[in-house]
Amino acid sequence: MTTQGRDAPLRRLGFFLVRRRRAVLGLALALAVLAGALAAGAVPRLSLARFEAPGSESDRARAELAARFGTGSPDLIFLVTAKRGTVDDAAVEAAGRELAARAAAHDGVAEVASYWGRGRPATLRSADGRHALILVRVPGDADHVRAGVLPRLVPAITAEHELLRVRAGGGEEVFRATVPLARQDFVRAELVIFPLAFALLWLYLRRGLAALVPILAGVFAMAIALALLRGPLLFTGISTFALNLTLAMGLGLGIDYCLFVIARFREEVALGRDRAEAVAGAVEHAGRTVLFSGLTVAASLAVLFALPFDFLRSFAYSGIAVVIGGLVAAVFVLPAVLAVAGGAMLPRRSRPERPGTFWHALAVRVMRRPLLYGGVATAVLLVLAAPFLGLRFGVADDRILPPDAGPRQVQDVIRQTFPAEETDAIQVVSTGAGGDVTAYAAELSRLPGVAQVDSAAGVFTEGRRTGDGDPSRFEGRGSWLSVVPSAEALADDPVRLAGAVRAVEPPFEVLVGGYPAELADYRASVVDRLPLLLALMLGVTLAVLALMTRSVILPVKATILNVLSLGVMFGAIVWVFQEGNLSGLLGFTPTGSLDPSIPILMLCVAYGLSMDYEVFLLSRVKEEYDRTGDTEQAVAAGLQRGAPLITAAGGILALSFAAYATASVSFVQMLGVGMAVAVLVDATVIRAVLVPSLMRLAGPLNWWPRGRATTSRRPPRPRSPERAPASRA
Repeated sequence: MTTQGRDAPLRRLGFFLVRRRRAVLGLALALAVLAGALAAGAVPRLSLARFEAPGSESDRARAELAARFGTGSPDLIFLVTAKRGTVDDAAVEAAGRELAARAAAHDGVAEVASYWGRGRPATLRSADGRHALILVRVPGDADHVRAGVLPRLVPAITAEHELLRVRAGGGEEVFRATVPLARQDFVRAELVIFPLAFALLWLYLRRGLAALVPILAGVFAMAIALALLRGPLLFTGISTFALNLTLAMGLGLGIDYCLFVIARFREEVALGRDRAEAVAGAVEHAGRTVLFSGLTVAASLAVLFALPFDFLRSFAYSGIAVVIGGLVAAVFVLPAVLAVAGGAMLPRRSRPERPGTFWHALAVRVMRRPLLYGGVATAVLLVLAAPFLGLRFGVADDRILPPDAGPRQVQDVIRQTFPAEETDAIQVVSTGAGGDVTAYAAELSRLPGVAQVDSAAGVFTEGRRTGDGDPSRFEGRGSWLSVVPSAEALADDPVRLAGAVRAVEPPFEVLVGGYPAELADYRASVVDRLPLLLALMLGVTLAVLALMTRSVILPVKATILNVLSLGVMFGAIVWVFQEGNLSGLLGFTPTGSLDPSIPILMLCVAYGLSMDYEVFLLSRVKEEYDRTGDTEQAVAAGLQRGAPLITAAGGILALSFAAYATASVSFVQMLGVGMAVAVLVDATVIRAVLVPSLMRLAGPLNWWPRGRATTSRRPPRPRSPERAPASRA
């Protein structure tokens, strides 16, 4: 049972904030200015990340290739198109060689290969002869490559030429283009979200200041979060995409938490409390709910630290920082605002609460037939979640960009007109001595999806030697082979192809790397850790809810319902983004699979936000149960008081996320659509139907091992001698 009465720590905090309201507001203003300055300095320090698995076989293969042979997978592709004739014309060849030489001389470039410099291999020439490729390797981390080298190299090589048209593509260029597009998407969405959120808040609260304060709290939370990131930035890299999560979550949590506190303040005033006691009561009850909610959201995101990927860990840092900013805004700053201007937060006309309101009546109706209503709701949600059974994990490629993006157009031309994907070859590096390279290369070339195998022993196609080898390229301190996939195989399933290459018994010890192998290792590393991630997330949130409710059954029930909500979210993103439904409306290109990174992020964020509403509703139900000892009455009263607020907050948050569906980067669209679906389902069907039906079926077991409440209805609190002087609200 919670500590009640005047000695409750949060209640004492509320009175303290009322007494020191001007000092608190002054301190909050100074903190906001300082946070803004620190936030402005944090944004440029955010780094670019790669989808890679440190320590994996492909990671070791890449290191071996660079150290022993001075080579590796190309980071950048220049698609060279002859304006007249073909790339085999003498004038075009001379211009192409000059371009390759210019690229090789550029600072930061370690290796350049071109169609003309490699003896005109068919893999670097389009079938119609109009296009050829220049491959460039730029060693270094993502920041050095994308922010240091490419911004100078790409314009220099793609400048207007009399004979040639040159465009840039390749993995590094794709993700270099993704970051500014995603940032534009979020900024454009925020420009829509802010006025929309204000309008919706005004419709719900009916006061301009009351609608403005939660939005300001969201901005405050964003600034605090970015300022706090200066700490981890001292010892680790944080992805620039963490800024996008900060923008998305900051506003949502700021609105949610402030709505909880403002609604409780209004309720306390309606019970006849003066302003000081109303603020203290809001901090005592809503503040406790907000603290537990924040702890739950932070715990859900903290499990990302268990994954050895800087990209995903970045979201843990930023998400936890946003939660801290939201808690400071709602629990410490907002009460001081209420103490100063609480009258402007109240409705202009009081509306007496009646037991027969819609939400109370709905709860009573559901609890009369819990099996019927609960069964129908569960069946509907399971049908919506059914597409999740067809989930297929893949990897991100250039198709996350819109069709008119330059790097996407380059890759489209390569897919459509080139016979093979030399740029994304699988590299097999020997780590042991001896063995027959010829037989091994011939066997690899027989694999379905392999266009050819290049080695020191020759070029092999379908088991036959079809060309001379290049010992200077493939031998040194050992040897390596390049397994070139066909365009169809790479577009269909590069991970399967990497597995097939690894399944061929080598005559010596090898490491398999290259783009397809890197994708396979990254996907395997993420997916293999999913059970650990889920176990940690469920365990931590169960513990937090058990601490709040002092019950075992309620946390288990909440977890089951949240898993059902997540199932609907994943069903939606599989149906839309994997299977391609609504792709025409939303303007993205489906690939038949989903990169695991964004769904894992959505899993943690959606689970935390679902628990946000669960914590709020359970806190109201538990408060009523502690007062009356009647579960059904507590559920009906809790739903009557909590459901309107949950629905309003959920609707605003869902619309905020839905605005990201207009993005041009499919990652951002997926985040927006999936989160909007999860929040809407959770704030409506889950909380309004399944929660009362399950609590009705569980009856007294809801509160096990506490058993039946022993408290009776509390008498009204006497006026406190410690409260600060304040006018009546």
